Amino acid sequence: MDVDRFEIRLSGSGGQGIILAAIILAEAAGIFEGYHVSQTQSYGPEARGGRCKAEVVISSRQIDYPKAVQLDMMLAMNQASCDAYCFDFKPNGLLLVDSGLVEQVPTSRAVFLPFTKIAREVAGKDLVANIVALGALGYFCPLLTNKNLEAALTARVPPETVKINSKALQAGFKAAEEFDLNSLPRSIIPEEEEEI
Repeated sequence: MDVDRFEIRLSGSGGQGIILAAIILAEAAGIFEGYHVSQTQSYGPEARGGRCKAEVVISSRQIDYPKAVQLDMMLAMNQASCDAYCFDFKPNGLLLVDSGLVEQVPTSRAVFLPFTKIAREVAGKDLVANIVALGALGYFCPLLTNKNLEAALTARVPPETVKINSKALQAGFKAAEEFDLNSLPRSIIPEEEEEI
């Protein structure tokens, strides 16, 4: 698929595995799908427990600016990161949030999925919530295949954790598959403004 710029921002708390999820996403797009990719990250001063975000820019061409400017997709793993980083959306941008940790969103184009709850069901702990969320993000991203996202995950995580992470990724795919994207408004810009 030819794409000029596709921008994704992942956000949450330090320690939630946001950076790892962004690296896997970038490697899936760059190494396995063959796109040009830029991946950046930033932590709040508190580091673990503080807000953190990571961005992935994907393009069919060389990337002239490495940071996200207008988001196609965003993941928010908690309310603080949603409040801090949820801006710069394209009119049809999509926000994915952990429904157990985020209640208020600034857009009607939001997908609420219980990433942490699913992680507990799959692994008995919250630790793989980032990978569940990555599966959902990958499912909704038109530039990635589930197969290549899984290949990138397998190549990146420690060998002894591949099985549980793969299970978490599959659970994320499944949760996303069950969500009806057609139930969301087509765009966050009112119809009359779109026609101008």
